Amino acid sequence: MRALVTGASAGIGRAFAVSLAAAGYSVTAVARGAEGLEALMVELGAGHDYLIADLATDEGLRVTAERLRGGGYTLLINNAGTASHGDFAEQSLESALTTLDLNCKAVVALAHAFLGSAAPGSALVNVSSTLGHTPKPGTGVYSASKGFVIAFSETLWHEQKSRGVHVMALCPGVTATASQAATDVPAWLVQSPQQVVDSARKALSDKTGPVVLTSRANRIFTAALRLLPRRAALSLLAEPATRPAVR
Repeated sequence: MRALVTGASAGIGRAFAVSLAAAGYSVTAVARGAEGLEALMVELGAGHDYLIADLATDEGLRVTAERLRGGGYTLLINNAGTASHGDFAEQSLESALTTLDLNCKAVVALAHAFLGSAAPGSALVNVSSTLGHTPKPGTGVYSASKGFVIAFSETLWHEQKSRGVHVMALCPGVTATASQAATDVPAWLVQSPQQVVDSARKALSDKTGPVVLTSRANRIFTAALRLLPRRAALSLLAEPATRPAVR
């Protein structure tokens, strides 16, 4: 069994790489920086490899897609992503477009490369977010990109099931990582990267899908928000700087 994991040097991607290696997969870890990948290889041991690639660039996509087409992979974890925070109009256009390149263009390009040669029994996991269901003011482009990932994955799930290839959109909520302490979020909504991966692995084993939210709390919270009037949900989720003043 061979798996390729993007965004593998930290957070959810790293947890996926470690978990899959422990389960007997030969893992190819993909990320931008060599240092994190080299440290991961030391932890994983022999039988695994890495690829340094910036998936927000055409060259990074090209070399990674080539690896997928010729590598005999049975599992792709499309995890790499980025987000910027704040009022959209105050951010640089370059930042917004980079988010789209990594969160959408890269997901499409690598999914296409993988599915073109995927054998029956293979699986594709596109990592989305609960914000793909309930967009959050202050993260407009990110939320929209994750909504795209959900819709894209749902259609692929239907198209690929007759081939015996399972496709899933994985929707974590707030996840505590080195870059996101999540101290301003209720503890019952926060998961660790390992908890997210454990949920994903179980969903893969059970062929759950096409959309998987990674905890009961996130499922309840997301469902509740979707029952609210849209304006109320947006106001509830808005970051403090984007909320209207209370009068």
